[in-house]
Amino acid sequence: MQARFTNKIAVITGAAQGIGKRVAERMAEEGGRLVLVDRAELVHEVAAELQGITEVLALTADLEKFAECERVMAAAVDRYGRLDILINNVGGTIWTKPFEHYGEAEIEAEVRRSLFPTLWCCRAAITHMLAAGQGAIVNVSSIATRGVNRVPYGAAKGGVNALTACLAFENGERGIRVNAAAPGATEAPPRLIPRNTAEQSEREKSWYQQIYTQSLDSSLMKRYGTLDEQAGPILFLASDDAAYITGAVIAVGGGDLG
Repeated sequence: MQARFTNKIAVITGAAQGIGKRVAERMAEEGGRLVLVDRAELVHEVAAELQGITEVLALTADLEKFAECERVMAAAVDRYGRLDILINNVGGTIWTKPFEHYGEAEIEAEVRRSLFPTLWCCRAAITHMLAAGQGAIVNVSSIATRGVNRVPYGAAKGGVNALTACLAFENGERGIRVNAAAPGATEAPPRLIPRNTAEQSEREKSWYQQIYTQSLDSSLMKRYGTLDEQAGPILFLASDDAAYITGAVIAVGGGDLG
């Protein structure tokens, strides 16, 4: 077993389920000391599962608000004395439909969900990393920057890609690396807390099917990825194995480049 994160202090957002949870599990196995953050209380259950492996602090927070992001980063530094790694995993499309069917409030909600938590967390964390003269940030983007029925989400993730590049340019000489992994379609257990609790109409189901079909068609491997296939590149970018990589957006979509 590798031990790339022995005594590294890592904040992982969106850690209650899916990709974020798998990243937390694997980083714990490699010696990382973790701060797990999610808006769902489920994050405390994940932390309890990992307590026997490593030291874990679980926090609930609404990362769409800058003050909450500041509170999280301050809590990490108060607990461990520093912040080595930030993995921004919060995000995910709420609705799936052609752009002309999105309302104003829905568009704003998609951008708040999939851009601002990453933007705010980077801003809250960078001060601590600059003070230490080192750090690694991995933003979880998406290959949905080129796709159907998720224009506001794709626009938000395009913003994540731009944020990644610009922040890398600013901080490359100051000891901080900033990269992004852009997952494609991924097989995962059903979400315990759905992003959208409304029952889908038949038309909405057909719009989601279009995403499924397009994702498979765009993938050279013609299949969905696994949680481990998504977690692996994120962990690589966070580790010292990627010490000479910054400003990169790595597509993890079976050949779909987004």
